[in-house]
Amino acid sequence: MRDNQIVDSSFTAIINAPIEKIDIPSWCFSLPEKEYQGCSPAHIAAGFTTAPDGTRMSINVETIGGSLMVQHYHETLGEKTHLILDSDSDVFTPTGRVVIHVTWELSVKALDKDRCEFTNRVQSFATDEMLAGLDRQGIPFEVFRTQRQPMSIAHNKGETPLFAASIERFALLNQQSSKAA
Repeated sequence: MRDNQIVDSSFTAIINAPIEKIDIPSWCFSLPEKEYQGCSPAHIAAGFTTAPDGTRMSINVETIGGSLMVQHYHETLGEKTHLILDSDSDVFTPTGRVVIHVTWELSVKALDKDRCEFTNRVQSFATDEMLAGLDRQGIPFEVFRTQRQPMSIAHNKGETPLFAASIERFALLNQQSSKAA
């Protein structure tokens, strides 16, 4: 674990669809806002755009542990069965706005011809700015980390099966669309 790591949580869920029908980047970068909201009661808004360099981005707004987060995810790996997104995310806390770095990794592996195991991994790291802000407030980083981990882990645990169900619906809908063509 890196010294400034806040959380590293990973959960899995089953997707009842063949791996060849899974396309995580297509799902992520076309996810309707209502679908995103249905994947967690903490999800507020979602959209997608591109960065100035043309990199695809997913913009997500959610609350975790009472703090509003605006995540600006940039695609760093985009394979059908493996997506990695990185964000310097704005977190609005009672003491002001801070920036944390979040890596969101979604992947699937085949279990058999009709099922996959979905993994939703979230890692977050304190930025130098955040560490300086904690220091100014006299809050030891270890105390912050200890308080933040249970909320972040619970959020990831709750959204993982709902993301898996959403990816499954997307895959099966695309399977039906390809059969009709």
